[in-house]
Amino acid sequence: MVEVIKKGAYLLNGQIVYADAAPQGVEAPDQAREKTIAYSILRSHNTGSDPKHLNIKFDALVSHDITFVGIIQTAKASGLKEFPIPYAMTNCHNSLCAVGGTINEDDHAFGLSAAKKYGGIYVPANQAVIHQYARERLAGCGKMILGSDSHTRYGSYGTMGVGEGGGELVKQLLKNTYDVAAPQVVLVYLEGKLKKGVGPHDVAIALVAATFPNGDVKNKILEFVGPGIETLSNDVRIGIDVMTTETSCLSSIWETDATTKKFYEAIGRPGDFKELKPQNGAYYDMVVRIDLSKLEAMIALPFHPSKAYTIHELQANPHGIFAEIEADCNKKLNGKVTMDLQRCITPEGKVLCDQGVIVGCSGGMYENIVEAAAILKGKSIGNGYFDMSVYPSSMPIGLAITKGGAAATLMEAGCVIKPAFCGPCFGAGDTPANNALSIRHATRNFANREGSKPGNGQIAAVALMDARSIAATAANKGILTAATDVDYQEPTPEELEYHFDGGVYEKRCYEGFGKADPSVELRYGPNIKDWPHMPALEDDLLVKLCAVIHDDVTTTDELIPSGETSSYRSNPIGLSEFALSRRVPEYVERSKAVRALEEEKLAGGVPKEAAEVLAKVDGDIKKTTIGSCVFAHRPGDGSAREQAASCQKVLGGFANICYEYATKRYRSNCLNWGIVPFTMDKETAFNYEDGDFIYIPGVRQGILDGQEEFAAKVITKDGQVHDLKLACQGLTQDEREIVTKGCLMNYYAANQAAKH
Repeated sequence: MVEVIKKGAYLLNGQIVYADAAPQGVEAPDQAREKTIAYSILRSHNTGSDPKHLNIKFDALVSHDITFVGIIQTAKASGLKEFPIPYAMTNCHNSLCAVGGTINEDDHAFGLSAAKKYGGIYVPANQAVIHQYARERLAGCGKMILGSDSHTRYGSYGTMGVGEGGGELVKQLLKNTYDVAAPQVVLVYLEGKLKKGVGPHDVAIALVAATFPNGDVKNKILEFVGPGIETLSNDVRIGIDVMTTETSCLSSIWETDATTKKFYEAIGRPGDFKELKPQNGAYYDMVVRIDLSKLEAMIALPFHPSKAYTIHELQANPHGIFAEIEADCNKKLNGKVTMDLQRCITPEGKVLCDQGVIVGCSGGMYENIVEAAAILKGKSIGNGYFDMSVYPSSMPIGLAITKGGAAATLMEAGCVIKPAFCGPCFGAGDTPANNALSIRHATRNFANREGSKPGNGQIAAVALMDARSIAATAANKGILTAATDVDYQEPTPEELEYHFDGGVYEKRCYEGFGKADPSVELRYGPNIKDWPHMPALEDDLLVKLCAVIHDDVTTTDELIPSGETSSYRSNPIGLSEFALSRRVPEYVERSKAVRALEEEKLAGGVPKEAAEVLAKVDGDIKKTTIGSCVFAHRPGDGSAREQAASCQKVLGGFANICYEYATKRYRSNCLNWGIVPFTMDKETAFNYEDGDFIYIPGVRQGILDGQEEFAAKVITKDGQVHDLKLACQGLTQDEREIVTKGCLMNYYAANQAAKH
């Protein structure tokens, strides 16, 4: 089905030849890697001269309304005058305007005023989800797009998309570069043809399950090649591609063909197509082979897209599989609430689902909706507990399903058609009932992401499935059903053809690139606040552990919850109150107490607790920064939202310590917000507890000098002192200055002051 081969390989005359059996005369890996599609694009966007390190300038930027206010505020404070490249700001997250009074619509008004002032693109609420707009208006073969959303993936359209925190977009807005070590490239070789009823999410879930658990493709680029590609439509390709984020790869790219060309012609941009193929002899650092013909209808159970089973496996053993998932989930929930999936099993041994949702950048594509309608044609979802919502991912797709009849068919079956909105993907729409099982063609099913609050005794289970099997389940009144097991009339090629009408974009979206008007005043609301002062790092660092998490992986959603908290994204201090609230509720007050120690010191006082700790290690409080710290095994999986780091800094955070960072983007967020991203050797780890202190002498100068290992001291709550080795590796010169100056804004402010 999906085979991971962890050894290098060449693509010779269209065939995979592994490096250990390669013929004489092939180029060395470093030279032959340049023949990949990925490197042809990376090199064309690289401004640096070191082949091992890239300094990338992107062709376009995209953000949504959870992130663009903070990005603009940061860039404005750093000297922004005009957007140098197209920057699209969509409004597909903070669209629940009843939550928090006027604050969501205030963000939207701010966005439009920023587009007018700085020359940007503004997409009003419900016109398109961020990635569908980028696909239809900004993508192009050979281009690169940077987005402040982790699912910035447009590889199947020949565009390399990278999802990062807002700080990286700020750098692009200020005409600086995205700096990254030259990545490895993974060959994803597709062959065979999908069977009837198997869709893109089935492929994606199988791919994530095969690659994520062991970190096989972390921070690498997936390059999709092979004869199976020509059997896939554009919608199926992008449905697979957008989920590559869940493998933890850096980006993705596909070879392009006549199908890709037809897409660019259909959206009125034929000039943005060009054929992309790897050169003969291209080298790949590892291989993932996917036989499309052997893939089954899949389901990913809580709390990760990699918790994958075939639907048939779950149907055959629901009690056993659910028991394993419950045990794993309830361990993660720390006893705050108990997940009960057994309640979803009928007396006959069938799995009964409570809700179906097709939504967003992965689910709301035209073909997914049309196929779901074909399966539900003439059927009824019933009048029981099961309900179903469908969100087309853009207004043009909404128009197409309306004109083509799919919307009517779905409504006749009892489904609700809703506007373009990302809400169900992050917990701000279609929140299930307590202990309900929701099946979704969406991007993620992390804990709490569907909107429940374990601290209040609420929990719901979200499972990921393809739209086809969701429709089959709906037609069976919520009884879990694979689309491969139902008889339905597949839509014809003509019925599956997406007739794009971009008129709604032209009528409603503000296209202001190149039309900056400095006279325009930014429109603020009472919840849009400037960033507070961020102290710089002093010679030494003393941090107190305010959260100690021993889960294998800690997601961004746990570091800063999604859902209704998104209404406060434009208020750094207000949002910080939610930091780790659903994982370590005590974290905020603990961090505030540590921040008070630093504030007392800066005001000329001598905070007693810090002074007593430093006395044990001969530290000098006058040259020591006092801050809070989070310890976790592998933090930062999931969303690119910079608030996962900025909230820690607002609360006085100065360091994170872990065994490894789950993603580059979270580590970059830490650096951009002045949080030192330490790692440590798991084998020498101390049994940390919240309340322990860690002292790192000479950290500021060490970082500036390029030092990568630091001798530290652990001072436990009972006064014991232990030695500790910490690492902070691979920082660029700019990153060293950013983290020591306290944050990206301080770095730019210092540079501006130096110029004057």
